[in-house]
Amino acid sequence: MASPPASASQAPDKIINFRDTGAYVNSVTKQNLLRPGLFYRSARPDAASPRDRERLTEHYKLRTIIDLRTDTEHIEARKRFTEQPTASAPAVAPSDSKRPFRIPGITYEDVDFNGKPYSNALLKQLSWRQTGKLFGLYAFGYRKEAISILGENVMAKRGLAGLAEDSLEHCTAEVKAVFDVLCDESSYPVLVHCTQGKDRTGLTVLLVLMLLGVPVEAIDKDYRLSETELAPEREDKLKEIRSIGLPDSFADCPAGWVGNVSGWVNEKYGGVEKYLASCGVDREQQAALKKILLAEQM
Repeated sequence: MASPPASASQAPDKIINFRDTGAYVNSVTKQNLLRPGLFYRSARPDAASPRDRERLTEHYKLRTIIDLRTDTEHIEARKRFTEQPTASAPAVAPSDSKRPFRIPGITYEDVDFNGKPYSNALLKQLSWRQTGKLFGLYAFGYRKEAISILGENVMAKRGLAGLAEDSLEHCTAEVKAVFDVLCDESSYPVLVHCTQGKDRTGLTVLLVLMLLGVPVEAIDKDYRLSETELAPEREDKLKEIRSIGLPDSFADCPAGWVGNVSGWVNEKYGGVEKYLASCGVDREQQAALKKILLAEQM
């Protein structure tokens, strides 16, 4: 059996789906493939407890957090703690009201992985009536209601794997921005997250692990582990995804996702190296990332 994502004494109290990706990959492959203690993944850390903040900065020694969420998600996260103050919330509220609470002592890199190119690609699949309704709702501040039009009419039909492929196709600038951070040794240790840490985070981790030559079976186990890790808040997640027009299956980590998405990258681009190069992540950067994260004997 694979070891748990973190020991009971080390695991954050209020940050779910948290794990050391390198340590987990080594545990499931029973090989020393990656350097542990450098590349972490999780769901949103907005509710980090005081103990969590200390663990992240003092034990894990995080230098950088890559936040893959949208502005809408940031606003909702900020609103949650503004309207219902709690001692467990991170201590610092940025002056920008569109940004969620931050953990002091850590550099944040915001990369909206569902940025304009991706959104525009989805919008083009709506009818003109649906598009008009969406922009009308958005203009009056009904962000979730607007998103539900895309959710019901486009995203649900594409499925999780299809949306991952759409992200890779249209979010090349965002992929480049994420890898610019990951290829810089001074960024580490790094935590990457979105809202639940399974889809956009899963896609980012997939690209990194493919580049590092991790067996697809191990990548799949890491991805699917998120479903178990997220079980405590599944009911809340179901309410959330239903509110934006998505089916319950979007709360899952389907068994074929890693195989489908990695296969798409290999078939369409001839491998992850060529895909990343098409995004502007050159050979030098790719080599730098391998040097940072691969175990020394590799």
